[in-house]
Amino acid sequence: MSASPRHRPSGLAFALASALAFGGSGVFARPLLDAGMDSLHVTWLRLAGAALLLLPVALAHWRLLRRRPLLILAYGVFPMAGVQALYFAAITRIPVAIALLIEFLGPVLVLLWLRVVRRTRVSPAAVVGVVLALAGLGLLLQVWTGTGLDPVGVALALGAAATQAAYFLLSDRMGSDTSPVAVIAFGSLTAALLLGVLARPWDLPWEMLAQNLHLGALPLPGWVIALWLGLVCTALAYATGVAAVRRLSPQVAGGVGYLEVVTAIILSWILLGEVLTPLQALGAAVIVAGAFIAQTAVPSTAPDTEPGTRARTGDPART
Repeated sequence: MSASPRHRPSGLAFALASALAFGGSGVFARPLLDAGMDSLHVTWLRLAGAALLLLPVALAHWRLLRRRPLLILAYGVFPMAGVQALYFAAITRIPVAIALLIEFLGPVLVLLWLRVVRRTRVSPAAVVGVVLALAGLGLLLQVWTGTGLDPVGVALALGAAATQAAYFLLSDRMGSDTSPVAVIAFGSLTAALLLGVLARPWDLPWEMLAQNLHLGALPLPGWVIALWLGLVCTALAYATGVAAVRRLSPQVAGGVGYLEVVTAIILSWILLGEVLTPLQALGAAVIVAGAFIAQTAVPSTAPDTEPGTRARTGDPART
C-alpha cells in the first residue's frame, strides 16, 4: 500500500511513536522483574492491560472471531504471548538491549524458513542480510571468548526471534478484509486468557503494584509501571504502528521501526546503567543492518494489500 505525500509527515510521526513505545517495554518491565515478580506475571499484566484497553475494538469486530478463529488463536499464541513471554524471560538473564537485538533476527529466520522449508528462492540481497545478521550476532555474543552472556537468556531471546518470525508469516496471510487492529485486539485477549492458565494471576503479588519501585533512580508506583506497559508499550505501540503502515511504504515504516533498538539501547543505558562494549556496539549495528536488508527482501504473498505490507514493517509484535 503506497502512501500519498500528504500522509507522509503524519506517517513518520506515527512510526516514530510506535518505535519509541515498543523500545521502552523491556526497560519499564525491569523494575517489576527486579522486585521479584515472575516474568510470566509481568507478561500477563502487560497483555491483560492491553486486552482491556483494546476490548472496544474487539467488540466492534466480533464477527472476525467467527470468520478467522485459527488466525486469532495463532496470533495469541505466537506474536502476542510467545514473543513477549520469551523476551521478558530473557531480560531477567541478559541485558535488555542485547535481548532485543537477538529478537530482531526474526526477519532472518523468515528467510531461512522460506529457503529451507518452503524451498523458495531468495535474492542475493537476502543472503547478504542473513550473513551480516549472523556476523553481527557473533560480535554481540563475543562467541570467541567462551564466556559472557547467560546461555539460557540467549536461548530465550532466540525463541522470541522465532515467534517474531511467526508473526511476520502470519501477518502476510491476512486477507485484505481483515483489520490488523482487530486481530491485535483479539490476539491480546487470547494471549491473556492462555497465559492466565500458566501465570495464575490469582497468585500474582498484587501488593507490589502499590509499592514504589525504582526505574533506575526514579521511584514509581508499581501500578504506574504496569499501566505504562499495557497502555503505551502495547496498545498505543500497536495502534500507532498500524497507522504508520497505512501512511508509509513498508521500507520507510520498517526503517523507522528499527529506532526501537536505538531506543532500548539508550533507555537501558540511561535508566538501567547497561552499557554495550565497543565490539557489542559494532555487532548491534551489523545486526540491525543485516536484519533490515533481510526484512526488505522477504517476499510477500500479497504485496499489494495492506496486511501484506504489514508483514514487512519490522514491527515486532513484539516486545
